[in-house]
Amino acid sequence: MEQRLQYLAELIGAEFKGDGDCLINRVEALDSATSGAISFLTGSKYRSELQNTAASAVILKKEDSESCSVNCLIVDNPYLGYAKIAQVLYPDPDRRGVAPSAVVAESAVIDDSCYVGPNAVIGEKTVLESGVEIGAGCVVGDNVEIAKDSKIHANATIYDRSILGERVILYSGAVIGSDGFGLAPDGDKWIKIPQIGRVILGNDVEVGANTTIDRGAIEDTVIFDGVKLDNQIQIGHNVRIGENTAIAGCVGIAGSTEIGKNCTIGGATVINGHLKVADNVHITGRSMVTKSVREAGVYSSGTPLQTNRDWHKSAIRFKQLDEMAKRLKKAEKEIEIGSKN
Repeated sequence: MEQRLQYLAELIGAEFKGDGDCLINRVEALDSATSGAISFLTGSKYRSELQNTAASAVILKKEDSESCSVNCLIVDNPYLGYAKIAQVLYPDPDRRGVAPSAVVAESAVIDDSCYVGPNAVIGEKTVLESGVEIGAGCVVGDNVEIAKDSKIHANATIYDRSILGERVILYSGAVIGSDGFGLAPDGDKWIKIPQIGRVILGNDVEVGANTTIDRGAIEDTVIFDGVKLDNQIQIGHNVRIGENTAIAGCVGIAGSTEIGKNCTIGGATVINGHLKVADNVHITGRSMVTKSVREAGVYSSGTPLQTNRDWHKSAIRFKQLDEMAKRLKKAEKEIEIGSKN
């Protein structure tokens, strides 16, 4: 969608330098941009590219503006400015109506502004509010509530009684409300425990492709407003994730753990069940969380990349740590005794 540069500057509250009537119709990288495109600069190490860029405009910080040879929008956070402009230049298509091949229960309530794609299934007494889009091949169970302007991409599954807030986005393959991993041991067998809770997603929640959120065993699994979940995440039953927390791909969170607000969790992190993670906690990738995190801050575990040879040496030394600690303690005690004599 083509927009005047002056409009885009006003949209992001930018100080503007250049031709306000310049037309922008796309976003491109700074070093490969062409006429009609807008780009952005977030780091001074790329400042040299400003002199040679063919972009029609660049979003940047004030200290970089003197090096810019084209129109520029000056803001404190160029990356945020880029995100807002990209939303305007690349709007979602406006789709309405129910595809002939969709299967919709008679008791379902679907607003006239909704879209239901080919081969989608909508269950009994399910409610789709205004502007909801259900992609091709999706399955939405019975008694589901999906609030306005939510978008469910193709082949996502929403189990019975799940509740989705406004502007929720589910990407393909996401599963909302599947059974939690609830089993009771009976000798050498397992007895399945019915999972009777729900999944509740707040407003502006995003759930990545092939991410699964299990419904609660008795109470609900709750993902609060503004949470962003990457692809291939597993969230166990009764988990609660606080507002505006972002979780990267391949994270596993075991049942009944509570994650605070404004946290970030790096990829491939594993968090044990029945733990509490405070607000504003940031966990780096591949961490293993086995105890509750009570204070805000940055936390890490795991082994950083080494050459295979060095890693083998470290692994051997790790196995020797207990024996080395005992020998050190013995040596300290001998030194202490010797000093007294």
